[in-house]
Amino acid sequence: MANELYTRTNQKIYFAGLSLESWRKAEEGRAVNAQALIQAEREVALFHLYGALLGLCHEIAGYYHLAERQVPRVELLLNRAVLEVAPSPELAELVELAEQSETWLAQLLKAYAELFQPPLMAKKAKADPRQPLIEAVSLDQEVLPLERATLEAWRQQLKGLALRFRESLSEC
Repeated sequence: MANELYTRTNQKIYFAGLSLESWRKAEEGRAVNAQALIQAEREVALFHLYGALLGLCHEIAGYYHLAERQVPRVELLLNRAVLEVAPSPELAELVELAEQSETWLAQLLKAYAELFQPPLMAKKAKADPRQPLIEAVSLDQEVLPLERATLEAWRQQLKGLALRFRESLSEC
């Protein structure tokens, strides 16, 4: 039982929940390093949510005996090429969600990919030496960090999807 594919998915969903709870406690606390704790828990939650999604993909690929059932990244399984070779309703739904940028799944994948990007320096306008009293203001939008409620919503969506898929994948 412990080596079943669904156990890894469940474990990752649970771990994401633990990190979200630690994040909540860090927000409520008055620790000197609260901001660092919040950032760390944000990244941990994203890591585990991505792992849970990968686990769910492994469950689907394992059930349908896909050649890609051991892939190390979600993106290698959630694409049209894999879907054309081995169509399944569960995989089709995940691919559809991943391709539409406004969906929670596409946003989760984007946020996870951003964890591996180097930090960007704030853009500064070039100073015009002829006008020292005028300050240039950047109109670039500042990227706001993900909120805990957003990650919790993604966790609940993923959990619901896993439960729904398991009902259709189980052999009666």
